[in-house]
Amino acid sequence: MTPSLDIRTQHLLRELAPQVLGAVTRRFRDFAASEDAVQEALIAAAAQWPRDGLPDNPRAWLIRIAARRITDHVRAETARRHRESLVVSLVPPEEQLALAADEAAVERDDTLDLLFMCCHPVLSPASAIALTLRAVGGLTTFEIAKAFLVPEATLAQRISRAKQSIKDSGVPFQLPTAEERAARLGAVMHVLYLIFSEGYTATSGPELYRGDLSGEALRLTRMLHRLVPDDAEVAGLLALMLLTDARRAARTGPSGELIPLDQQDRTLWDPSAIAEGVALLTATLPRGSVGPYQLQAAIAAVHDEAATAEDTDWAQILGLYGLLQRMSDNPMVTLNHAIATAMVHGPAAGLELLDALAEDPRMKEHHRLDAVRAHLLERAGDLEGAIAHYQRAAERTASLSERNYLLTHAAQLREPRKAP
Repeated sequence: MTPSLDIRTQHLLRELAPQVLGAVTRRFRDFAASEDAVQEALIAAAAQWPRDGLPDNPRAWLIRIAARRITDHVRAETARRHRESLVVSLVPPEEQLALAADEAAVERDDTLDLLFMCCHPVLSPASAIALTLRAVGGLTTFEIAKAFLVPEATLAQRISRAKQSIKDSGVPFQLPTAEERAARLGAVMHVLYLIFSEGYTATSGPELYRGDLSGEALRLTRMLHRLVPDDAEVAGLLALMLLTDARRAARTGPSGELIPLDQQDRTLWDPSAIAEGVALLTATLPRGSVGPYQLQAAIAAVHDEAATAEDTDWAQILGLYGLLQRMSDNPMVTLNHAIATAMVHGPAAGLELLDALAEDPRMKEHHRLDAVRAHLLERAGDLEGAIAHYQRAAERTASLSERNYLLTHAAQLREPRKAP
């Protein structure tokens, strides 16, 4: 019987997968073939490492195995088609030598390069982002579909078409020039934002938080900030991640149960992350043009700088969401704007905004719309309505932590109504 992978090794393979894919793709310039080869290398690692032990350099091991697999595939194709020159045309001689002998190249982290490469010029922004989330973020099709607010089948077709479009285009899958990198920067930031968001609040599964995803998004965003230190939106994105992740330790209780923002123990928040995020934001806001990531970071800063939930400056948050809503057609922004409206003008005003949002096809089946409606109905004193929507939200979420919280809260609302 093959020994099973322990949790630490599973996390290591997940962390290394995009780095290995970036290294192999950079050398072979064939995304689809490289992706297949890396998957084969990961399968080989899952079979061999528990039996033989972890190699001294797991990343280099995976790169070598993936490179061997893709070379074997190329040679097989060459033999089948009688094209002896295929390997040479696919892999330049200097890069074949680098692959075999250049240890510095093996140690290089290509993940950020891969992220830029996936935002390919022949793809629409939505297709590029979906493909990148799959290749770099390691997100499942279901998780990406939830982020895009589209059916899973639609998203699967989008990723498949994206790969085929790259293959058919004839445009090399290689590192972009400085001009191409600038053109792809917006898509790259959006990918990092979505990877972080999935890590901070997992779409599905037993855990609320996936540190492998949010930690990788933070690491890559730091790398991106070093690459373009004068870009205010990149700095804003990094600030947003820091200010949000600063609350991580307070978001769950001893048993992993979800603790909402207004009930968190703020002494558990990370003051160094908050200070770093605020400093980034303070340095970028005076530069002039303000983008959506800076606005979201400013909202996070207002929350983080409030000593208690009651001290939160909701009027300022409402104003910031108003600005953000004018920049974005994202229904989640509208949902948060409704919450801020309710906190400033009362639950009835927030519920009125939710009624309009309910007509948006992207939100009709989303559990957060029901969860917010339940919260505002509870604040308005309509406990029966609140209970019904908490239960409906619980039915619609695939996150066990969120489902447990919603059902528990519904049960707590029902408890005082029992006869003595």
